[in-house]
Amino acid sequence: MKSIVSTTCATLLLVGVASPVLGQPTPGSDPLPSWKEGDVKRAIITFVDAVTTEGSPDYVPPEERIATFDNDGSLWSEKPTYFQLFFAIDQVRKMAANHPDWETTEPFKSALAGDVNGLMATGKEGLAKILASSHANLTAEEFSAAVRDWLATRRHPITNRPYDEMVYQPMLELLAYLREHGFKTFIVSGGGIDFIRVFAEETYGIPPEQVIGSSIAAKFEMRDGIPTIVKRPEGMFIDDKEGKPIGIYQHIGRRPLFAAGNSDGDLQMLQYTTIPRSESDSGRHFGLIVHHTDADREWAYDRDSHVGRLEQALDEAPKRGWRVADMKRDWTRIYPDATQSSDR
Repeated sequence: MKSIVSTTCATLLLVGVASPVLGQPTPGSDPLPSWKEGDVKRAIITFVDAVTTEGSPDYVPPEERIATFDNDGSLWSEKPTYFQLFFAIDQVRKMAANHPDWETTEPFKSALAGDVNGLMATGKEGLAKILASSHANLTAEEFSAAVRDWLATRRHPITNRPYDEMVYQPMLELLAYLREHGFKTFIVSGGGIDFIRVFAEETYGIPPEQVIGSSIAAKFEMRDGIPTIVKRPEGMFIDDKEGKPIGIYQHIGRRPLFAAGNSDGDLQMLQYTTIPRSESDSGRHFGLIVHHTDADREWAYDRDSHVGRLEQALDEAPKRGWRVADMKRDWTRIYPDATQSSDR
């Protein structure tokens, strides 16, 4: 997940979708059927062949085949704002009866009114208050249940789709293709680690231990003799921008071979993955940027967007050799169950 005003939006989504995970490609079939033939698809396949074919000068053993993916805007949609913010707003509304002062106090006033712009205007401190009030002091089980219930009952305000059906079919195929070739796939997101872990395995085939995200503190308690984890409103770690390489280092311990993102929040992860460490570091690495260019089937945005702003990374892509997947040009469809005419 990216930041709205830089790290502001990553702060927003600190707390932990679900279409079926795409099956493995059958032998001899097109491994990326929703990708149009072109430079980007060809580059992906060439790269995978090079690093997985024994005897190739670029061969990489399976234990070192690490692929990291941003979530918001890279694996599922992120407009008009990050989906986890909608979840947080709904949680605040459920609690509002016990807090009558919220109706006249920001940031709660904007959250209760569904005023996303007003909520963003409260800045990092306001968003942190929403998180602390709507997510903290829940047990891990209570929080997971709340996320599952929300995904099962809520719909996107523009598309009217379940949020967990707004995942990108081409990226599901890419995840499956990499795993078929011995890659271990990770989510590295500015969004909440606990939020994403609820649906990542069912949706993307990525187990919870391979999810890295922003987090708040937690504590251990014995409640009625039952060991319990309780989320706390302090100790925030923001897994966005420079936080992403830190999260990769702390959780994975290996430099990625492949990294994919869609915004400047992913810039440092792409740099960490692809820039050689020394003259002897001649290994092959791959950086991919998902560029939102399809206003008919999804959204078109980059440099001027407050959500998923893509400017620095887009400018740096040619110099670094990162591939830019143009959604309109390179993808035959966006969502798994949608025809070309019904995506939006």
